Amino acid sequence: MEEAPRDCPGADSAQAGRGASCQGCPNQRLCASGAGAAPDPAVEEIKEKMKTVRHKILVLSGKGGVGKSTFSAHLAHGLAEDENTQVHQSGSGWSPVYVEDNLGVMSVGFLLSSPDDAVIWRGPKKNGMIKQFLRDVDWGDLDYLIVDTPPGTSDEHLSVVQYLAAAHIDGAVLITTPQEVSLQDVRKEINFCHKVKLPIIGVVENMSGFICPKCKKESQIFPPTTGGAEVMCRDLAVPLLGRVPLDPHIGIQEFCGLPRSKEEEPISC
Repeated sequence: MEEAPRDCPGADSAQAGRGASCQGCPNQRLCASGAGAAPDPAVEEIKEKMKTVRHKILVLSGKGGVGKSTFSAHLAHGLAEDENTQVHQSGSGWSPVYVEDNLGVMSVGFLLSSPDDAVIWRGPKKNGMIKQFLRDVDWGDLDYLIVDTPPGTSDEHLSVVQYLAAAHIDGAVLITTPQEVSLQDVRKEINFCHKVKLPIIGVVENMSGFICPKCKKESQIFPPTTGGAEVMCRDLAVPLLGRVPLDPHIGIQEFCGLPRSKEEEPISC
């Protein structure tokens, strides 16, 4: 993953995408297209649409495969269990798919003709879909909007931040695993957040150890050779929100969609 230039002028600067430090940046074209241009009217439309959404949280990760989407789903379920205001449904705009009475989901996957279809889109089409999800979906009266983003710091991340800038984003939760290869990318993600002025709520270390359900012995599947998220957060002055261990039953529930039976035998050592 390419890293943004150290002297990045920022996406809102008149020199965005045009400065000497922008040469070679993967986001140069997107930034340059917005520098000095008239404001996108969708920004104000999204601001109006988001007035009934009290909290907007982005879930980010520098590296793929760290469990970001799984964490996003569990975070949404956890918040939905906290007797918040029910989602208001109406006939305007796209209606989310409701998993629970107060938990709605919108995904590109719902718009595909087959679950095996690949989404092969260039940047403008992806950015247009983000705009539609924020502006044209009837989210109604929400306590929390959780935005699960792709890995990295690409066009999609800039689009979400820019479209929601006027509507206020509470911040981002960053997901990592304990090993250094993941932490390296999360450091870049933290850098990205600082440059686009996106508040960081904190970091979650996912897949943080495995406790055998039978013998209760803990093993480090992904050893934190450089101290894991705790040391990184201390060095960068970013809050560590907590650690989530590896649990095979999460995988079982993901694939089966069913709660674990009380009679199920524990996994053997």
